[in-house]
Amino acid sequence: MTTADYVVVGAGSAGCVLADRLSADGSTVVLIEAGGPDRAAEISIPAAFPKLFGSAFDWAYSTTEQPGLDGRRIFFPRGRTLGGSSSLNAQIWTRGHRADFDGWAAAGATGWGWDRVLPYYQRAEGRVGESGRDGYGTEGPIPVDDLRDPSPATAAFLAACAGAGYPAVGDGETSARPGVGPVRVTQRNGRRWSAADAYLRPAQQRPQLTVVTGALVRRVLLEGRRAVGVEVSGPDGVQQITARREVVLSAGAVGSPQLLQLSGIGDPAELDRLGIPVEVALPAVGKNLSDHLYVPLAMSARQEISPGLDQHAEQALEYFRHRRGPLSSNLAEALVFLATEEGLPGPDVELVWMLVPFLDSGRGEAQNGVTLGVVLLQPEGRGSVRLQSADPAVAPLIDPGFLADADGRDLATTIAGVKAARQLLARPELDHVVGQPLLAGLHEADDRGLAELVRRHAETLYHPVGSCRMGADETSVVDPELRVRGTTGLRVVDASVMPVVPRGHTHAPTVMLAERAADLIRGLPEPPAVRGRALAGRA
Repeated sequence: MTTADYVVVGAGSAGCVLADRLSADGSTVVLIEAGGPDRAAEISIPAAFPKLFGSAFDWAYSTTEQPGLDGRRIFFPRGRTLGGSSSLNAQIWTRGHRADFDGWAAAGATGWGWDRVLPYYQRAEGRVGESGRDGYGTEGPIPVDDLRDPSPATAAFLAACAGAGYPAVGDGETSARPGVGPVRVTQRNGRRWSAADAYLRPAQQRPQLTVVTGALVRRVLLEGRRAVGVEVSGPDGVQQITARREVVLSAGAVGSPQLLQLSGIGDPAELDRLGIPVEVALPAVGKNLSDHLYVPLAMSARQEISPGLDQHAEQALEYFRHRRGPLSSNLAEALVFLATEEGLPGPDVELVWMLVPFLDSGRGEAQNGVTLGVVLLQPEGRGSVRLQSADPAVAPLIDPGFLADADGRDLATTIAGVKAARQLLARPELDHVVGQPLLAGLHEADDRGLAELVRRHAETLYHPVGSCRMGADETSVVDPELRVRGTTGLRVVDASVMPVVPRGHTHAPTVMLAERAADLIRGLPEPPAVRGRALAGRA
């Protein structure tokens, strides 16, 4: 199909939702993905996701040198296959905090407050097991399940949290208030269930949907300021795919601003530097990038814990026969949300309990151990995505601005989180689980030493947002209906439009955003806001 009503660029979490919802009413849709099909055992096996990093399914980016992290370049994986990063992630489903979305709305993203977005979460969710009591949706395409066989070490960790006074938080509110709980995962019967599984494969039964893989979009085609299609290079060379109604970019916080700039939409000074004709002067494109910083407090283990390290054949047999056992784990089995200061509107640090020493994005030498990862939930530092070449095949310059805030608050908050994590790791409930630190000086370090540890070992938690910021002001990239300013027929629908990164993992908010965007694009009425104690207060 070379002409369709809608052309959607990127088959990740947002693109899969749009392909399904926009084609459901008979409209024709072409969905274009630079990567190939999601046919790999490592995609379906929950515990195998680190093996996908750096593979053919990953863009495998690196950041620019980060001054706040001792000048290191940080490995920056992003999904390059059907399902996008939802085919590579740790399958964690968290919605974020009410204050996140009410904050978006207060800052000018009209219509994106908590009460307006909650019905779209519930539309997407298919809570598995006992449901209806916890605020999750029950009929949606994405299964939200409990882990089938959580590790006994995770029970010990939850006991340690209880002993330290962290309250248990129930389903649907894991990041809504400080507390601890087991993860909810996007799995079905012990298998990863990506956005491609949930939305795309059922939609591919419709003749009006065409999915193109292995095709790199080079630029958006403009007639004046109207988007009329895209230019694509693939196995058959360069060709054009035209859109009768709209072009929608869902290429993510890296790909969408890159594609806008390649199309002449961006900061004129940046475009002139590379000889790209300026079609629409929009200086904010690529600015405001932010991401969750993650510090892996890796420890050795006193017992066999890490999936796949011991009795691998038995684990594989158990998984492939029954979809159970250690390989059905997502590796990150429990979450703690905490506020490091009094009076904050919500948590500012997350602790992620993992069953492996998750160093260098899990690409380090395999060994038995655990990690308590410290996550900075509300970073003040901001960075950018800038072109380094007019060649679409050349990766852009990615600067997340880690610890780049002027007042040093990001580092101070991260250190407070490390101290809280250190106290938990020393709890007696974990004596039989946790061994010695795999990071030198972890237990002995003072604030200065902890700052050095953070700068030396911090990584991304893979949640970049904000590089095509949504807002009501003229300096934003898209308006609250996600239309690119200064153009017609062009929207951005993915995590890049989020003004601020949510408190939690970004797959669920991206799906929610795409669900609402599909209604905005089609001009459909919104579902009613959810009311009642069981639902309204649980972010």
